[in-house]
Amino acid sequence: MATIRQTILCPACRRLISRDETTCPWCGISRPGSPWRRGFGLFSGDNPQIAIKLLMAINGGMYLISLLLTMDKPGSSGGLFGSLTPSTESLVLLGATGAITGGRFWTLINAGYLHGGIFHLLFNMMALYQLFPLTAREYGTSRTIIIYSFAGFAGFFLSVVAGVPLTIGASAPVCGLIGALFYYGKSRGGRWGEAVSKEVMGWIVSLFLFGMLLPGINNWGHAGGILGGALAGFVLRYRERQQENAVHQGVAVACVLATLFCLGWGLTEAALAFLGEAA
Repeated sequence: MATIRQTILCPACRRLISRDETTCPWCGISRPGSPWRRGFGLFSGDNPQIAIKLLMAINGGMYLISLLLTMDKPGSSGGLFGSLTPSTESLVLLGATGAITGGRFWTLINAGYLHGGIFHLLFNMMALYQLFPLTAREYGTSRTIIIYSFAGFAGFFLSVVAGVPLTIGASAPVCGLIGALFYYGKSRGGRWGEAVSKEVMGWIVSLFLFGMLLPGINNWGHAGGILGGALAGFVLRYRERQQENAVHQGVAVACVLATLFCLGWGLTEAALAFLGEAA
């Protein structure tokens, strides 16, 4: 009786292989069927929704925590949506960044997961939901996570250098997706490349107009995010030039772990401050 061999998708190249292979015959990574290798498959180009849900959950969770920390604080109410507006104190504790926050390097990560109100959160999450799958289609999910993480850091770093006092919001890393897609469209060319670059240019023009017309918009963060995303797209290369591999997945995992570490740091500082006040 013939033995039925179980097959899996290689976590690096996403080709169909036998679970028992000691090395992938397509890309050469060792032990592709091992549990820790298969875990990298969560960051493959076939699973962008997992990353999107994770990012949205973290943003929503941090927003709720900022509201909890705002309870009974001065300035925590006022207006129809005042109760849904976190206090500046709570946002600074959790990791709002800017020229006034000093050397708290971890805030360059945390600021991208904090929001000043429900509409601020919803607008950025809608943009994330639209742009992340488009970027993952051309770069793969792992590289999109790297682009998102690097662009957020770059956007807020430029903000601090430019002297922006205090800033938050996922718009900086989301702008990184715009920058990466713009680079992709211009680099690829052809009808599809031109269509992508024109679509993304609409986002860039809209961001510029919002920044000119509305107060409180961090144009430095947006610009830094777009430039950071374009640079990351250039360095990482899109799927038509290089397929996603285990290195990309490993760096994406490192970005996720670094983000969770920084968020944990901010939550710890906030908890200690809260307990100190309660004592």
